[in-house]
Amino acid sequence: MSRTRRVIFQPKTYETLQGGIDTMVNAIRPTLGPLPRIVALEKTIGDKPPELLDDGGVIMRRIIQIADRDEDMGAMLVRQLLWRLHEQVGDGTATAAVLLQSIFRQGVKYIVSGGNAMMLRRNLERGMRIVFSELEQMAVSVEGQEALTHIAESICYDAALARLLGEIFDIIGEYGRLETRSGRGRDLEREYVEGMYWKSQPFSRDFLTDEARYRTQLDDAAILISDVQIEDPRELVPAMTIAMKAGVGGLLVISKTLSEGATALVLVNNRKNEKFQTVVTKVPGLVIADVAGALEDIATLTGGRAFRSSAGERIDKVKLSDLGRARRAWIDRFNLGIVGGQGDPRALREHIAKLREAHRKATDPEVRRNLQERIGKLMGGSATLWVGGMTESEIEMRKELANRTAEALRGAVREGVVPGGGVALMDCRPTVRSLLDESTSFDEQMAYRILLRALEEPMRVIIENAGFNPDETMAEVRLAGPGHGFDVRKAQVVNMREAGIFDSVAVTKAALHGAIQTAALALTVDVLIHRKKPPESMNP
Repeated sequence: MSRTRRVIFQPKTYETLQGGIDTMVNAIRPTLGPLPRIVALEKTIGDKPPELLDDGGVIMRRIIQIADRDEDMGAMLVRQLLWRLHEQVGDGTATAAVLLQSIFRQGVKYIVSGGNAMMLRRNLERGMRIVFSELEQMAVSVEGQEALTHIAESICYDAALARLLGEIFDIIGEYGRLETRSGRGRDLEREYVEGMYWKSQPFSRDFLTDEARYRTQLDDAAILISDVQIEDPRELVPAMTIAMKAGVGGLLVISKTLSEGATALVLVNNRKNEKFQTVVTKVPGLVIADVAGALEDIATLTGGRAFRSSAGERIDKVKLSDLGRARRAWIDRFNLGIVGGQGDPRALREHIAKLREAHRKATDPEVRRNLQERIGKLMGGSATLWVGGMTESEIEMRKELANRTAEALRGAVREGVVPGGGVALMDCRPTVRSLLDESTSFDEQMAYRILLRALEEPMRVIIENAGFNPDETMAEVRLAGPGHGFDVRKAQVVNMREAGIFDSVAVTKAALHGAIQTAALALTVDVLIHRKKPPESMNP
């Protein structure tokens, strides 16, 4: 099979990139706003009806390639941006898409008429930083269930879901742990979990003394924290003896493995002494980093010491001071939980502060997610949201919507909110215009002109998608003054703060940053190179 490479030069490069960007953005553009148009995607299997979507993030994930391989390069630039945005902040994909399209289209016109692509890129990024500063100045903090509910509804446009998420995040806080599960009926339900819990399983069902609930609870518990493999039953005897002499209510042992002999020893002792129970459960986490993080968190929370197999430590050398303590510990078929850990409060605060700083600096979505979950566990806020629906597909779509809204809410609590409906970006235009008036550099002026037009695009699209005339409506908005926008549901110009229509600052900044960075990158691409026919190793 031929591996000849095909090389595409300007002006064809911009033409094909523009085609791919337009194809992807035009598929997502109709979904922006509280009254979106619907996008139908054909099912690839069977004779099922098309999938009807109004979520830019889901649509983007469904499109993995377009037919024209030249234009596909531009399309995949958009897809990569929106995927990253969806992973990092959960929302803002449609906003980023229309911003990117506007910036790229204007940028191409400027560059093909003789403009400098690299200078334009630098000036766009400078303008972006100025807009960021404006957004941060107009941001207000979010407090209380009512405000959180308003923000949630601005994101998901589902009143029932917004009410529950507003209540949940008012209770669990910014870093709280939220699990979204398929419901058992058509309605939404929530459940709050006291204390902290980790995914784990007991080594034997016989450790679960409450047969009806498949659960065991240890009051005034001592905790042996380790990732060692327990092969010899005698390794457990020192910890069990020390805990029993200390007069605690029971011993929770965390380990990597437990031999049959060691299991038998524990069960025999539990039958002989019903007032002192020992339960052995698997160490949380599947990979080394997750295991290490869980051991560190549990040790800090309970004031114990983690015995690590990588350091060659042995649990038969345990002392009373090595054992963690908790007011209550519980274990069921899938989790272990700790309530009232008795570790040093100052050490716990310092540990949480360290994790929060790591979360702030992390850029990888998976790393950020893991750190956020660890912080949530240690701060004690945990909830489960049960999402119901009439069909399995409806439930899955609503779960995805709940997760996306929850991630955006975290950003809103962390960085605050600004007027929604594209108003915040519109209100940054006067500052950009003043910079344009003061500038003497033509490249800089063009960058500011491009930004001025792009910053009004999200509002224009929201209005257009709702069936109104953007030019006439935006003229009314400008007359009303800063802070005002168009409430498409009520079909009137309103003060967005008073109407409770907000956007997360974190989402707005991420969308603008991604759009400018991706558009600027695409504008500096001069040559496209790809194989006429992909090598056999690349074929599925």
